[in-house]
Formats: sequence, structure tokens, C-alpha cells
Amino acid sequence: MLSGLLLLGATLPAEGAMKRGFNRLLDAVVRIDVREVEYDSGTRRFSAGVGSGVILDANGLILTNAHVASPNAVEINVTLASLERVGARLVGWDHWTDLAVLQLDQSEVSRRRLTFAHAAFGDSTKLHPGQTVYAVGTPHGLTRTVTRGIISNTRRYFADAQGVRGYETGSFNTWLQTDAAINPGNSGGPLVTEDGEVIGINSRSYLGADNLSFAIPADVARRIMAGLVRDGVIRRSYIGLVPGALQDLEGFYALELNTGLLINSVDTGSPAARAGLRGGDILLAIDGRPVDGRFPEQLPAIQNLIASQPVGATLKLAYRRGTENREGAVMTEPLESRVGEPWAFEKWGLSVRSVSRTYARENQLAAAAGLIVIGVQAGYPAAVAGLARGDIITKIDGQPITSLDEARQAYAAYEAKPAPTLVETSRNHRVSLYVLKP
Repeated sequence: MLSGLLLLGATLPAEGAMKRGFNRLLDAVVRIDVREVEYDSGTRRFSAGVGSGVILDANGLILTNAHVASPNAVEINVTLASLERVGARLVGWDHWTDLAVLQLDQSEVSRRRLTFAHAAFGDSTKLHPGQTVYAVGTPHGLTRTVTRGIISNTRRYFADAQGVRGYETGSFNTWLQTDAAINPGNSGGPLVTEDGEVIGINSRSYLGADNLSFAIPADVARRIMAGLVRDGVIRRSYIGLVPGALQDLEGFYALELNTGLLINSVDTGSPAARAGLRGGDILLAIDGRPVDGRFPEQLPAIQNLIASQPVGATLKLAYRRGTENREGAVMTEPLESRVGEPWAFEKWGLSVRSVSRTYARENQLAAAAGLIVIGVQAGYPAAVAGLARGDIITKIDGQPITSLDEARQAYAAYEAKPAPTLVETSRNHRVSLYVLKP
């Protein structure tokens, strides 16, 4: 009699499966406590932070944000859904997408007979505005917190995305926008569908704004996670083009709509510069593949197309200068951050970063050598001598400094036998000399 009716309180099979999937997802979300070293104001200091993550395989691999766990981490602890705490290590880190992969200490998991669940990726390409989603994580340290919202936009673009620890971020992907509440501590936690599939990794929100939160799409996160697990890093190619949207400019170049990418500028000394390209040119095709950079949201995909080429590959570029179509060939170089390796010489009260090739090109330096001063400590020799943030140390006691290791050797000699040390710097392309006195 009742076979065609749904009894009050009964659960449809699909609803039950969705509930089980969501509960499994909850059991895969973890709290991440990180202790790391920072080089600031002329000294080395330790700091602590908390974030979120999600376990994505049976071996305890955890996906989180790069700004939660970095190579500067000296201790990482993960709190499981069972409230058990276990150590973890950094597997790989990619500031360009703000993603990092950790792994639970398998020996500790085995010894303590700990268990955990793992979640699965969904398909972020099928999301649509208005779709219900949930942000799960540890906002302000409050573990296993769930907030509900909708997908507000599936392709949000930031022309000047806030970087991760000063590193470049967001050049190769757009973002999912949601009104699900994301607060400090949510970083690295999953954005999920009603059945518990991970369709994004929560990354940032606008402080002071209501319901403006952003996540890295799962189709990006899945690919980056696989690369980090395999190689520990994501290797990308670089040719030196700074792109811009072509919107409203087509008529000035006699172009059809949805054709070409504006080259805003070309990095000095880059492969593109050596091939003769310059700012104001219009990139039409890469290896015969037409490009469409009419709108800002389309730029990350084109940049990712270039970055995904093998390092050392030769690319044929078709471009337009004025009304003339031209061709050129470029050989890709490894993509590097403008942010070099940091260090602190504490007895000098001096913190520095190595000069990267990208920084050298952006600042029209003769070579990628020397150390950038990023901080001095009041009352210590560097500050007393007059060194300041932004100075580039080129020589110590008359010896050229081409790497951080050479500076460490000079500092080790100073520690062994303190003596006045002559430091030569470049400031606004002018040479200055300073004496660091013990």
C-alpha cells in the first residue's frame, strides 16, 4: 500500500549517499599548526601560524595553501578529525598557485595505529553561479567549522593578486568566488559540494568586505598536487612577456574581435627581448595556435600555456607591430621568482635576500649577483654604518658577492675573528662604501 509513498523521516538513497560523502569529507579535513623561521629586521626569529588542509589519499597526503606551510617551516603538526595530533613534512610548495602538499609522518601513524579518512576531487569546470557549496576548515583555530554559501563567480581574475609572502601568485589561474564565509585559519581547507567532493582550496577573502571569498579551482589544484608529489616543485617556462587585455583596442590594430594579446612590456634581457619583441606589439599565435586575450579573465590561460612548455623549448611567435605581421622564435628559460633566498647575519644586524635573475632584469641590473638588504636592526653594525633596506651588497672586503654562500663565508670569517668589514653597495645605481665595526 505504501510502496509509492515516501514516509516522513525516511531518507532517499541519493540523499544518504550524499550525507555519507559529506561526513567522509569532514573526517578528512585537518588543522595545521606550523612553526617557521623568518628573516626580518636584521635578525632571525620564529613565528607560529594555524591553517587548514584536506587529506586526499590513503598515504596521508594533505593539500593546503603555500602561505600556510612554506620551505621555512621547522615544525609542522596536523590535528586529525579524531583530535589526535601527528607530525608532518613538506612534500612540495608552489607560491604561483598558493598550494602546498604535506604528508603525515607514516611511521608515527603506524606506531600509534592512527586512522584517517581521505576526500576526493570533484570537477570544478562544471560549477555554475548559484550552486551551493561549503567551506570547511579551522577559522581562528576553531576546528571542523562548516560555512555554507554559493558560487558567486567561476572565473574571478585579479590584475594584481596579493602575493604569498611577497612571492608572485595567481599568474596562471583564475579563482572561484564564493559567499561562504572564509576567515583567517580557513586557508588551505576545502571548498566542497553537497556530496563532499573537493572543488576548490580556500585561499583568501577581502578583509572588511562581506561575503567575498576566493578558492583555487580543483582542476588547478589536482594538477599542481600531482606535480608536487612527483617532483617537489612545479617547473615552468619563461619568455619575458608582460601581457595585457586587448579589449577596446582592436580597431586601432585592424584586428578581428577575439584576436590577439596585447604585449604591455618585455623584460630586459629576456628571450622575447632578444627575439625583438617590444611593448605595444600584439601576440597573435604561439606555435601556430591562435591566442585570444581580449578580456583580463583570459590572460592566465595564455600565460599558463607558455609556462607549461618544456624549459629550453623553441616557440614560434606570430605577432603584429602596427599594421605589419611578423614572426619570431624564442627559447624558453626556467621561470624564477623575483624573490631570492633570505638569510640573516645576526651579529651585523642585517637580513638579506639573494638577487634573482628576475629581480635583476626588472631593476636593470648588470647581473643577477649580490644581496638585497631587506632589514637592519637598530644599534647593530649595519644600521650604525648606514645600510638601508633596498641597498644591494655587491662586495665584502673587496671580494665580489655573486651568491649567498660567498657572503656566508665572509660572515663566518668575521665571526671567527671580529674586525672592521668593508661593504660595497649599489643604491640607485650609485656605489657606496660602509664599514661594519664590531
